[in-house]
Amino acid sequence: MTHDILCLGEPMLEFNQQPDGRYLPGHGGDTSNCAIAAARQGARVGYVTHLGADAFGDSFMTLWRDEGIDTSCVRQVPDAHTGIYFVTHGDGGHQFSYFRAGSASSRMGPQDLPRNALEQTRILHVSGISQAISESAADAVFEAIDLVRVAGGRVSYDTNLRLKLWPLARARAVIHAAMAQCDIALPGLEDAQQLTGLTDPDAIADVYLKLGAGIVALTLGAEGTLVATPDDRRRIGGRQVTAVDATAAGDTFDGAFLARLVAGDDPFVAARYANAAAALSTQGYGAVAPMPPRAAVEDSLSNEHPRNTQSSSAAHAASGPASPPPCCATAGRSPPPASAKTKSPPSTAPTHRSPPPFWMSPTWGRSATSSVASTACRGWSTAPAS
Repeated sequence: MTHDILCLGEPMLEFNQQPDGRYLPGHGGDTSNCAIAAARQGARVGYVTHLGADAFGDSFMTLWRDEGIDTSCVRQVPDAHTGIYFVTHGDGGHQFSYFRAGSASSRMGPQDLPRNALEQTRILHVSGISQAISESAADAVFEAIDLVRVAGGRVSYDTNLRLKLWPLARARAVIHAAMAQCDIALPGLEDAQQLTGLTDPDAIADVYLKLGAGIVALTLGAEGTLVATPDDRRRIGGRQVTAVDATAAGDTFDGAFLARLVAGDDPFVAARYANAAAALSTQGYGAVAPMPPRAAVEDSLSNEHPRNTQSSSAAHAASGPASPPPCCATAGRSPPPASAKTKSPPSTAPTHRSPPPFWMSPTWGRSATSSVASTACRGWSTAPAS
């Protein structure tokens, strides 16, 4: 099976606190959440991970199969457990408590990767958590990125900074080394402020464009999303809903955004759609259960009053941002290595085919030298997962 999106990371069983104090069991893990959100929007999705050969691992296999997610790259191992976490709610929002040390996913390494699947996927999605859980997992992500890039696929990366897993200096170095190889950067504002030391969203977007991304979608919480490319940037307004649990709002955004990109939407249209999906996901408890299917998102958008999509290009240009480096320009991008096997989506018409949009071009966002950074960060020890 050729995947539109292949997600790699750690799934975790969730116990989510309810208003009466009881805990509702469910499923979580950032990249697993992204995979489910994308599948519910109609994308062809696969998942790469290790699970424990336990009841929790079995429940994930059932969940993914029910959601139409390909599990051929998932392995259940007898000598490690599936991770779990608890979500509590208070005046300050939701808080997480993790029990993941020694989990099956944290023991994955480069030798465990499904090379053929990675070489055939259109987009690989990974995150900071995918790399934070262990040294071997961090190396596996770097290797997966290399395999996808050489084969001509694209890479999506969500910062998902968790300082309980590793110190900020190490997180910054590893995450930004990976970001230097990604095509689609999906940072959250709070994460990015800590990673960059900046507060202005436009300045943060510039950092990730200069690292090499062709699309930056910086999520701003209730304020929506700042979407930036080398040629344009716009703030896509958020949606007003009565939120009860934002546990997986960011992951839902990621999955919906990527699903719409592979469907052919431009990143600004994709962000409007993903904002709606993320907002709908906050109206119920748990990570997975409230994620909306495509029909619900489209219905929500059809009932939406027109909102301003604010273009910040002119104002940003007036402030004099640094020019993006050559690898970010719309022309003259560095091509993939000579050994790259550039893939094209299947054609239904033999002639008169329109060229793909620039964000889906096989060579878009590629920097042939960016793998040096990832090599330098391989083997860095990480803090024990809590």
